[in-house]
Formats: sequence, C-alpha cells, structure tokens
Amino acid sequence: MLGEFLAQSVFYEVAALLVLAALVGFVGQTLRQPLVVSFIAVGILAGPSALGIARSEAHIDLLAELGIAVLLFLVGLKLDLGLVRRLGRVALMTGLGQVGFTAALGFAIGLALGLGALTSLYVAVALTFSSTIIIVKLLSDKKEIDSLHGQIALGFLIVQDIVVVLAMIVLSAMGVGGGGDGGAIADIALVLLYGGALLTVVMLFVRFVASPLVERLAETPELLVAFALGWTTLLAAVGHYLGFGKELGGLLAGVSLASTPYREALAGRLASLRDFLLLFFFIGLGASLDLSVLGAQVGPAAVFALFVLIGNPLIVLVIMGAMGYRKRTGFLAGLTVAQISEFSLIFMAMGVSLGHVDTEALGLVTLVGLITIAASTYMISYSHRLYGVFEPLLGVFERRGAGREETAAVAAGSAADAVVFGLGRYGGAIAERLSARGWRVLGVDFDPGVVRQWRERGLAVVFGDASDPELLRHLPLGRARWVVAAVPEHHGGITHEDPRHVLLRGLTEQGFAGRTALAVHHENSARALDDAGVDLVLSPFRDAADQAVDLIFGKDVPSPTPVLEPANQRSFAD
Repeated sequence: MLGEFLAQSVFYEVAALLVLAALVGFVGQTLRQPLVVSFIAVGILAGPSALGIARSEAHIDLLAELGIAVLLFLVGLKLDLGLVRRLGRVALMTGLGQVGFTAALGFAIGLALGLGALTSLYVAVALTFSSTIIIVKLLSDKKEIDSLHGQIALGFLIVQDIVVVLAMIVLSAMGVGGGGDGGAIADIALVLLYGGALLTVVMLFVRFVASPLVERLAETPELLVAFALGWTTLLAAVGHYLGFGKELGGLLAGVSLASTPYREALAGRLASLRDFLLLFFFIGLGASLDLSVLGAQVGPAAVFALFVLIGNPLIVLVIMGAMGYRKRTGFLAGLTVAQISEFSLIFMAMGVSLGHVDTEALGLVTLVGLITIAASTYMISYSHRLYGVFEPLLGVFERRGAGREETAAVAAGSAADAVVFGLGRYGGAIAERLSARGWRVLGVDFDPGVVRQWRERGLAVVFGDASDPELLRHLPLGRARWVVAAVPEHHGGITHEDPRHVLLRGLTEQGFAGRTALAVHHENSARALDDAGVDLVLSPFRDAADQAVDLIFGKDVPSPTPVLEPANQRSFAD
C-alpha cells in the first residue's frame, strides 16, 4: 500500500524519506550520536530490505553526487596547510604514520579473515580515514579545539584529507584506464595533462580573480552562496568530463576560494546543505545493501571495529610518545581517530562502481562505520574520564622527560602571587591588570599559540590544561595568594569533567591554602561554585553590566579595569 502511494510521485517519496530522516535523527540526537550514524540508519531502513521507500535511484544518485561535490568543496575550503606547517613534524609524522600503519595492519587482518587481496586493500585504506566533521564538532563542543591535542588532531586530519583525495584521484585514473595496458597508460597521461591544465586555470583564478570577485559578491550573501555552488558544480562537471572525477573538481573549487576572507562564512552557510545532500548518499548506500548479507559480515566487522577503536589510538599514542609528547596529549589526540569517516564509505562506493569490490565489502565497511562512529562519540565525549582510568597503564608510551611539550616544570622554581588559568580575552585581561598592579602573575593556557603570544608580551606563561591532574604538582602554588580560572565552560554547567571541577579537586588534593576565583557564564554554575566553597565567583557579563550601569548613573568607579565583584563581596586585596 505504501509502495503504491509513493510510486505515484517522486515528491511523495522524497517527503517520506525526509520524515524518516527527521524521526531517526531525533532518536540519534537523544542518544548523542552524530548525524552520520542516523543517516546510515535511514539509508538501511529506506532500502529494499526494510521499508522499501527509496525507489527513484536516478534522482537519489543525482542528489548524492551533488552532496559529495559540496563535501569536497568544503574540505578544500578548510584545507589549512598553514596549520600543518605550523605543527610541522607532528602533523606529518602522526598523519602519515597512522595512515601507513593502519593500512598495513588492516590489510593483514583482511587477509587473515579470508578476504581477497584487492578487497583487503580497499578495506584497509578505508579504515585509515577519520571523520573531520565529527571530530571538529565534538572538540568544539568540549572547548578543546584550540588545545594542543586538538590542534595536533586537526593537523593530522588535514593530512588524512589530502591522502583520501589522492586515493580518489588514483581510483578515478584507474577507472579511465580500464582498457588495455597501452590504452590505460595513454588515458592516464591524458588525464594528468588535463588535470595540470585545470590546476593552472584555478591558480590564475586564485591569483587575479577570486578575492575581488568574492568581495563584490559578498555584498549580497545569497548571491555569494549561489556562486559558490555554481563554481563547485562547474568544476566538478569539468573534472568528470576530463576524466579525473567530480571529487577533484569539487576540491579544487574549495581550494580556489580558501584564500578569500569569506571562506568561514561560506563554510557556515553550506554546512547544512552538505548534510542535507549527503543524506541522499547514505540513502542510496543503504538501498544497495542487503540486510541478509550484512548478517554474515557482523563477525569480520566486529574485528575491524575493535582494530579501529583500539588499534588506531594506540598507533597515534606510540608515534607521539616516540616524538616526545606526554602520554596524556597522545591519548587524547589518539581517541580522535577511533572511528572511520564518511569518506571511507565514499571510497568503497567508488570501488564498487569500478567493479573492484562487491557490495558485501561495502556493507562490511558500513557496519564498521556504524560501530566505530557510535562508540568513538562517547569515547571522545568522556576522554578525560577514560584517561583517568587508563593513566596507570600509559607510562610505557611516554619518553622520560617528554621534552617535546612545553611543560609547567619551568615554573617550579619561581614564585607567583596569582596563577591564572585561561588567557582568553577575559582571563588575559585579568592577568595583565594584576601584573600591572605589581603582582607576580603566572598564566596557564592549553593553546600553544596563546602561550607564545603572551610570552612575547612579557607575561610569565606556561603550557598546561586545568583538567590535567598532573599539572598542579609542577606549579608554584606554595606562595600563591589566588588561583583564578577563566577557562571555557562545558555545556551543561559544572560537571564531573568540567575543567573548573577538576581544578578545584586538584587544588584540594595539593593542599592549596590560598583563595580561588572562577569565572562562569550561567547562574546555575555560579550557585554550584558558591556551594563548593569558591571564594570569588566571576560573572563577566553580569559584572560588566553592573559597571556600565554605575558609569551611566555617574557613580565613582575606582578603575577602568573589569570589576571582579563576587556575590559575597570579597576582593583580590582581601
């Protein structure tokens, strides 16, 4: 009955798919799962083995191809090679090392499970890619995107993105050269020639056209988005026509606009469209899977999933430990690669279209994706708690001295009147003003760039994370009168893993005899900190508003600096 109704119009079919996506997405959100997991589930449910809603293959494939083009455009738009250069060896060594070791071990596991050599190679390569979209979202939610482990993770994710694009280019060339040996070589050479010509055109566009054109289009934001989509589909179509695939064309479109000042605005506006169009890729993927066949893949999928969930983080931990990074940084960065990417599924789908692998291999990787993405979401969300559990076992991964990181050890012999955690706009202003009034101030921040910036301005600053239980042992807390925390606040207020909660517990364990001042943005957090015995609760927005009202009413405000006024009226001078 439902099938007959949907067969009357493609519009009815798309409407049913969107309603199903909304329902499944709501369940996924309740379980705190990324959209990718929900979309894969929608595809399987909409396929012929379940509800049989997805019937218009041509229309679904068209939207899926547009989604992949937009996805590659956004990858090119955000391809920050400057971050790779800034991190240097750790980004390249960790990224390439993880890809190499994962591929080699994954290939061996595939052969041991009885997969053919070519299928094992495809699966092994697919296992090397991690989802940039998911990792950036989770790290941003935890306010760890600018931390050392967050920056390192972004660096090797960019290296992974470059590798996956190169892999897709190789597959496209193999597809073109599918004939005889001599014809294949000639075809590949022709594709490379066309690719060089297109790359030259794009470089000229970047040099002479991109910035002034985008600046003019930006006067009408809707027109700028329309241009970006048109430019993306044009280069994707040209890439497909010349034989090196829509993927490279979409990527070049993004790279060509990455140097413009409007790339962040474009990325923000197109992200939702990307997610909408990728829904149809996963619907098409699910429609091609046979649930009866998937049942036979559960065993191999479990083996590969365990390898990704445990093996990939261990590989990163070993590489970073060998390079001199602390076990905590290596562990937190390693957890970010404990899943495979949407690119893994796109890569396998390309292999199916080329006839290199069958749909069973695609189903196997899809199951691995469902397991690893679902599990790694919780692993990253509770990374600090997991580190606390496994920390006693991780000493083997840390070189003695861990000299690669700037640690707080340099501060051990110095004295400070105040230790300020978090040197953002608010915390940095507090540290600067306390220093200006003659106090010896030690700043602590988990962003290496911020540490470098404040050192250049003459402030004593060390690299460190308020949620690191080992950090406080190395700080000069014996003579400190105040510890101030202006660190980012987690969603949901004061929780077990909130850096301020960890900091308060650590100060108690270290026997800190001074006073504490912690910044909050929500009233619930302020009340929780008051109950915890914090001496000074700072509410930046409320305090600034109070001072602004005093200025408006002409009251004598003692200083133009921010007023640090707690509910209990204590001050730094007390």
